[in-house]
Amino acid sequence: QVKLVESGGGSVQNGGALRLSCEASGLPANNHCIYWFRESPGGRRVGVAHIEGDDWPAYADSVEGRATISRDKSKNIIYRQMNSLEPGDSGVYYCAADLDRLCYFSYHSAPELLHHWGQGTQVTVSS
Repeated sequence: QVKLVESGGGSVQNGGALRLSCEASGLPANNHCIYWFRESPGGRRVGVAHIEGDDWPAYADSVEGRATISRDKSKNIIYRQMNSLEPGDSGVYYCAADLDRLCYFSYHSAPELLHHWGQGTQVTVSS
């Protein structure tokens, strides 16, 4: 079965950095997409990054230039490095998987189309 476990969240000051991790198991090799979503206090969940099976990353405009997503295939871990954090980056971060080789930018605003999720990790950025 697919299992996703997020970690690395915490509380940081404005301008700080965090590296989130998503340990994945039960996923097909090089035939899936991993997304990172942020859920705001209001409950809206929006995609902020994704990486395809070929390790091609992409980012939402809100984090472009401040975040990177990468994968350690040997350990089956997907990382999201977050730099220059702002209070607007606060929220619960989830990784999600789609059993499709291609990622879809449209899925960033349609989390209901994804079926494999982790438990989330809290990120709080103070002013």
